[in-house]
Amino acid sequence: MLNFPTHTVEKIGGTSMSRVRDLRDTLFIGDREGADLYGRIFVVSAFGGITDLLLEHKKSGAPGVYALFSNADNDHGWLDALTKVADAMRDAHHEVLNHAADLSAADEFVRERIEGARSCLFDLQRLCSYGHFRLSQHMLVIRELLSGLGEAHSAFVTMLLLQREGVNARFIDLSGWRDEGEYTLEERIESALSGVDLSSELLIATGYAQCKEGLMQEFDRGYSEVTFSRIAAMTGAREAIIHKEFHLSSADPNLVGADTVRKLGQTNYDVADQLSNMGMEAIHPKAAKTLRQADVPLRVTNAFDPDDPGTLIDDRAAAEPGVEIITGLDVVALELFEQDMVGVKGYDVEILEALRRHRVRIVSKTSNANTITHYVEASLKTVRRVERDLERTYPSATLNVRSLSIASAIGRDLSGARALTGGLVALEEAGVEVIAAHQTPRNVDVQFVMNRDDLKTSIRTLHAALIETRGADVKLAA
Repeated sequence: MLNFPTHTVEKIGGTSMSRVRDLRDTLFIGDREGADLYGRIFVVSAFGGITDLLLEHKKSGAPGVYALFSNADNDHGWLDALTKVADAMRDAHHEVLNHAADLSAADEFVRERIEGARSCLFDLQRLCSYGHFRLSQHMLVIRELLSGLGEAHSAFVTMLLLQREGVNARFIDLSGWRDEGEYTLEERIESALSGVDLSSELLIATGYAQCKEGLMQEFDRGYSEVTFSRIAAMTGAREAIIHKEFHLSSADPNLVGADTVRKLGQTNYDVADQLSNMGMEAIHPKAAKTLRQADVPLRVTNAFDPDDPGTLIDDRAAAEPGVEIITGLDVVALELFEQDMVGVKGYDVEILEALRRHRVRIVSKTSNANTITHYVEASLKTVRRVERDLERTYPSATLNVRSLSIASAIGRDLSGARALTGGLVALEEAGVEVIAAHQTPRNVDVQFVMNRDDLKTSIRTLHAALIETRGADVKLAA
């Protein structure tokens, strides 16, 4: 087992990677000299926008190479899309590199990887023209192959940039390119890191790792955090660090004002899990679990504010109860009312199976004697499909679907903070109609459900009442 207990493992996302020249002057090098440059493993994502071109656009859903290749009605669109990826990759590294030798090496790297992928897709397409082979059986592998191109490119280019600055940077390719072996994730990492000297090498590793488990099958585009956390756990890192373009703050500064938000500074993995559930992901929950079980603390920093220590996430309890962060999420409420539900088991099982079948993520749920309400993150169109399934299963039930929002107050310890009551009072005074509210005995979050038009007002109101002034108790006492 690998063990480098004085080092850190650090992850950089795609948006930050697009500013890698700035990162050179802050994060990678900055004021560091000699041995201070080393003892770090960086796990990098593709340059911003590249993975969207390779797979599909994360927000708009516009098809990339993968989506076009999987569409049997378009045999040639993926070829043009792959050429577009190659052009975008070249544009990206021509913005980063300025030495002719480095540009030539990066151009050749892109040519070799893109042509290899093109040949692979052509061969697969020909193979599947025979009746014994089905393209659908290979699409997950193709998705992984394409996604790995982006991370390999950004890691290779970053290595070239740093080597040109005199840093002994080493490219760690976990993508399995032209690899004839079959490895588990741990075997892949151990093989790639065997023989490295962290005291004199700065490692730049791909966020995608090809392995037997097939990371994209479970994590899809969240795989880089899984790779990052597993490297940190396997190598016994002193800290795992995620570099973002902003500090982990008490709310969205664009919403409540940059002068009113507070940097968290310290919190725990319970809070990180709640943030992930609310779509404000500091780290993927399963990656957080890996770090937590390995007793590796996580730090979230602003990559462009290198002198600030950021926010430390570990298992320590809060010094005193209190709300730490306010966030919100648009949801769809799926409510099933059935008079015959009283005292009968199994209703929730059928609903959960329908949600699973349509790949709908549950944010929260409530129930009473004859009603179960699931608050889910999905399009209204998808929830309508679930509704139709449930109408067939429970023909006498009444189903109601509504587009709503949830605002959540989150903290390591809310016991005694009166966040539920204080939040309700503040929202009432702000004229927000609270449709539902609840808090669990674990006392790490309170959720308020309201109409979508009221979400931004609710977040600003809760932040002012529960964080800026800590005024809820004062109001209640009055």
